[in-house]
Amino acid sequence: MKKIIIVATIFTFLSCNNNKTEVDSIVINANVYTVDSNFAKAEAFAIKNGKFEAIGSTSEIQEKYSAKEIIDAKGETVVPGLIDAHCHFYGLGLNKQTVNLVGTTSFDDVMKRVIAFQEKKNTSFIIGRGWDQNDWEDKTYPDKTLLDKLYPNTPVAITRIDGHAMLCNQVALDMANITIKSKVEGGEIKIKDGKLTGVLIDNPMELVEAIFPKPTRKQQIDALLDAQEFCTNLGLTTVSDAGLDKQVIELIDSLQKANTLHMRVYAMISNKKENLDYYLKKGKIKTERLNVQSVKVYADGALGSRGAALKESYSDEHNHFGAMVIGTDDYRALAQKIDKAGYQMNTHAIGDSANRFVLQTYEKTLMNQKNRRWRVEHAQVITDNDFNYFENENIIPSIQPTHATSDMYWAKDRVGETRVKGAYAYKTLLQKSGRVALGTDFPVEQVSPFLTFYAAVARKDLKGYPENGFQKENGLTREETLKGMTIWAAYSNFEDQEKGSIEAGKFADFIILNQDIMEIPEEKIPLTKVKLTYINGVAQ
Repeated sequence: MKKIIIVATIFTFLSCNNNKTEVDSIVINANVYTVDSNFAKAEAFAIKNGKFEAIGSTSEIQEKYSAKEIIDAKGETVVPGLIDAHCHFYGLGLNKQTVNLVGTTSFDDVMKRVIAFQEKKNTSFIIGRGWDQNDWEDKTYPDKTLLDKLYPNTPVAITRIDGHAMLCNQVALDMANITIKSKVEGGEIKIKDGKLTGVLIDNPMELVEAIFPKPTRKQQIDALLDAQEFCTNLGLTTVSDAGLDKQVIELIDSLQKANTLHMRVYAMISNKKENLDYYLKKGKIKTERLNVQSVKVYADGALGSRGAALKESYSDEHNHFGAMVIGTDDYRALAQKIDKAGYQMNTHAIGDSANRFVLQTYEKTLMNQKNRRWRVEHAQVITDNDFNYFENENIIPSIQPTHATSDMYWAKDRVGETRVKGAYAYKTLLQKSGRVALGTDFPVEQVSPFLTFYAAVARKDLKGYPENGFQKENGLTREETLKGMTIWAAYSNFEDQEKGSIEAGKFADFIILNQDIMEIPEEKIPLTKVKLTYINGVAQ
């Protein structure tokens, strides 16, 4: 015992003599993009109690600090932990328990996957997502004929990739009490030759979703943990989940408190009466890992399913304008309710008509206010002078660069040569607003933030098409893109003082990459791999 005391005393004396501050860990020899206000570079930083303690050169940090854990980055690139400003984190996890239809090249391909899934799982209700008729040679909507033949007694509901259209068989329609006489505002029940086709657009889908088997608590937990593993492996340390119910938010909170779920979650509550009644009355909820102070609202549908609300008719469907999925009076009243509660309103708006209505409502509701940061999710098609609404400091565009490169093959068909110039106009939105929050909308798109980075900068698909980029004038620089995935995304979540850059006092969320995404040729950006992801200074 005496020897231990002597050793400890000597160690303490030497530590004091060295005048070094003890921290938990030190990262050295790194190519650090801090994303601070000067977009400064650094080589090293110290971490203590889950936060950045100091940032500087390797020699500066080593001279001032000592730590048991020293991480030698060996010249690799380090950036702040990436933030997906608009995604469906919980939905990603749930999707892994259903039929994956992403990448199907025909309706026959869809059916092969459905059949293979059911042969393996033998579920009582077949649910899937990911088909996109725009990727097929026959770009018309499928119908339920084959589903009815193969599954006369098992309900089937398979959702389009954007979540705004669904194909159901007759069993599912019967269970949801949908007939040719059914009327649902804010969408469409497609009928052909006096019969149901099985295709539902937007709000009618809710009738079928209401009869889906409810996932068990174990399935929900598995979904969240599966999503966490997938996302942290790709460098995400915060996700903004665009639409969650109270029960799921509380489950996330409990898993975070149990230190099982490390992912930080900015939870937008779904626009449902029970959610609004609880959260708007309770007020904002903020922990180090959970932030609840926003409401996700849908203004219209999606462009791919022709549900987006346009000022003029669709170029490829005469006299069809899409539709708002919420009444205009209801929307205005909801905006006032959210404003009064001090919450943030985050509205899905795709078509130019929907965007104008949302922007006008935001402007009027937030008149004479500051720092409200209400978000327009997608802000996809803007026409006339409506871009000017984004000069309002209370309004932020929240955009998803991979939507541009997924939709570019058919977007002009939908809106025509003139209107498409105001679509996916990320540079214009940035110039007007001063900030853009970047996300993916996964699982609508792939999770990888490096595909987001590539789409924002190159405006090309993974085959390098088109050669000069899709409407390249609206591409972002690499610095703008990295900011959009870190500090600007944090700002859109009211979290820029605690994350989004590598600065003293902020959470030690950072990632180590295998290549320098700020310098490599743009075609190599999608090949970027994450070597390590750190949340609170702890490797995940």
